[in-house]
Amino acid sequence: MRPGARELLGFAAVGVCAYAVDLGLFLWLRGPGGLGPMTAKTLSFAAGCTVAYAGNALGTYRRAAGAHASRLRQYAVFCAVNVAGALVQLTCLAVSHYGLGLTSRRADTVSGAVVGMALATVLRFWGTRTLVFRTRTTRTARAPQDAPDPRTAPGTGQATWTG
Repeated sequence: MRPGARELLGFAAVGVCAYAVDLGLFLWLRGPGGLGPMTAKTLSFAAGCTVAYAGNALGTYRRAAGAHASRLRQYAVFCAVNVAGALVQLTCLAVSHYGLGLTSRRADTVSGAVVGMALATVLRFWGTRTLVFRTRTTRTARAPQDAPDPRTAPGTGQATWTG
């Protein structure tokens, strides 16, 4: 199996587990837990993010170039990427529901849980591999071997005040 496909499958498997924790905990907190929807969703989202981070750090990206960097920093960036994904989903739902006037339960489900989730997953995958775990392939693509020395002025070869 190709490394890219293995990475995508690992990311998806971790995502399914995190989604199950998020949904299961949300339903429990709303039902027997007796919490309000916003508190329940906040707690379940935090639990889902934690499961997703642990699964990706210990599984999918355990061999990534920055896999053993500061775990606290990685976790914070990972949560920020996931919040950005949640905002994408909410934006899709808001545009459909309030902007386009598609207010049925089915339209809300399609816009938030299908279209929004698909776009958010692309953002989360990109953010996880480039901002959190920085895989070798993204590091190589970002810093080519023959890149100019950042301490020289562009096109001159002369040292800058910082170099």
